[in-house]
Amino acid sequence: MAKSYVKFEVSKEVADKIVEAIRLAKQSGSVKKGANEVTKSVERGLATFVVIAEDVEPEEVVMHIPTLCEQKKIPYAYVPTKEALGKAVGLNVPCTSIAVEKAGQAESAIKEIVSRITGKEPQSKEQPKEQSKEQKEQKDQSKQKEQKKK
Repeated sequence: MAKSYVKFEVSKEVADKIVEAIRLAKQSGSVKKGANEVTKSVERGLATFVVIAEDVEPEEVVMHIPTLCEQKKIPYAYVPTKEALGKAVGLNVPCTSIAVEKAGQAESAIKEIVSRITGKEPQSKEQPKEQSKEQKEQKDQSKQKEQKKK
């Protein structure tokens, strides 16, 4: 049974913010353009944020990228058109996907976008994951049980 290719819609406002963040990242950071370059960037773990155009035909050109991003825990989002993506990185031609490697001045904008899309605060690669309240409570309870045994 084949895995279906699911696209999620982002609002026009979020899509505009994504395009603007890519424009900033292009000017002050480092981005990779096109499905092949994005794939390499994600596989190597260099990408920090990936953007894919929804109107790519055939879909097979980019359908592997979300799976790779999920495996590497790299946030990704969609924008409506290839043309908007191409213009955001200064190309005169459409672009199927973009990988932001170094965000530069776009870092805060990208963090905001990721938190809007995922519904939670983004985790930085350098910072260790914070424990959830439930995990902390469980840890405290197990410590209390150990102390009672002594």
